[in-house]
Amino acid sequence: MLTIKQITENTEAVIRGLGKKHFKNAGEVIERVIAANDKRRNTQGVLDGNLAEINALSKSIGQLMKEGKKEEAEAAKSKVSELKENSKALEATMSEATTELQELLYTIPNIPSEMVPEGKTPEDNVVEHTGGKEVELPADAKPHWELAKEYDLIDFELGVKITGAGFPVYKGKGARLQRSLINFFLDEARDAGYLEIEPPYVVNEASGYGTGQLPDKEGQMYHATEDNLYLIPTAEVPVTNIYRDVIIDEKELPIKNCAYSACFRREAGSYGKDVRGLNRLHQFNKVEIVRIDKPEHSYESLNEMIAHVENLVKKLELPYRILRLCGGDMSFTSAITFDFEVYSAAQKRWLEVSSVSNFESYQANRLKCRYRTADKKTELCHTLNGSALALPRILAALLENNQTDEGIRIPEALIPYCGFDMISK
Repeated sequence: MLTIKQITENTEAVIRGLGKKHFKNAGEVIERVIAANDKRRNTQGVLDGNLAEINALSKSIGQLMKEGKKEEAEAAKSKVSELKENSKALEATMSEATTELQELLYTIPNIPSEMVPEGKTPEDNVVEHTGGKEVELPADAKPHWELAKEYDLIDFELGVKITGAGFPVYKGKGARLQRSLINFFLDEARDAGYLEIEPPYVVNEASGYGTGQLPDKEGQMYHATEDNLYLIPTAEVPVTNIYRDVIIDEKELPIKNCAYSACFRREAGSYGKDVRGLNRLHQFNKVEIVRIDKPEHSYESLNEMIAHVENLVKKLELPYRILRLCGGDMSFTSAITFDFEVYSAAQKRWLEVSSVSNFESYQANRLKCRYRTADKKTELCHTLNGSALALPRILAALLENNQTDEGIRIPEALIPYCGFDMISK
């Protein structure tokens, strides 16, 4: 979340930034934040004054009694009691102001970087770069859901029977291809210096608030209500929360972690052609890369992460493009995001397979994730993460783009992992 210092010292800049994200009633909300903070600070000032007076009077009471000034001592006792009662009411006021302030701050998104383009919809995103070979398929090329059935790789109907729509069952070479992609992505991350983490797939409420998935304004998280635990929508949540309430030595930065996990998203409101087959699932596999860094180095880290993801899609021999998202299409918590899309030749559309984001200090402030400088000061870290990569749409593009008369060709980089170079009928 935004810091009070950001809001009070750069109020107009914050309001302008929120406008770029199309946050409604930004000025009004910021005014309420400043008012709640002023109320909290003023109340704290009175409380501190009361406490100082109580301490001074308490010390004087014994001395007054020794000097035989009983009447004055009793008056001091009465004043102490009065101040204590007054302080109880002030503490209630301060608690109310603190809660209001915290709840307001949770509703305010991150401020976009100056590099974020203006815009409201995906059509306003900027294409930064395209790469990979164009794929030409015959007119009768099949989408991945037909190929999955024809080659007995994925059973969507069985998933509906067992659980419901959006929970496919991978079979045979389809399951092996999933495992191959996971291992390939993890090995590439390890070779790039990322420490592998195997995190829990369920997190507590504090972890959800720490990375910004809570409050869950769009109802996208699966919630185990009896235990008040949440299924993770991405490994970003447990991995970044490793550093919640932690002060890191400056020499340890940047920290580089990677993790494979299953991911769970309700995808409420999703319908139509965009959800066909693997295009949008409730459960899917993903390898995530996470960095914790110093503010002055975080954008260099961002560029390195973008280059890492680009290298993956190149090795998979997929046509791709990199988009710089506009303010209105970014996530709530991100300061800047670059999306990777691969081209599905059979569906004739671009499929998002990765988002790489710098959150600057927004998540770190929620997490209280700080680092200690050489001169012993503590500063908020910057946090970053990216999909490297999400499997469903990668698999969809691999199946569709590599279909031939003989079968489905496997990219060279994956052959050592899956043990076959062609999927035949």
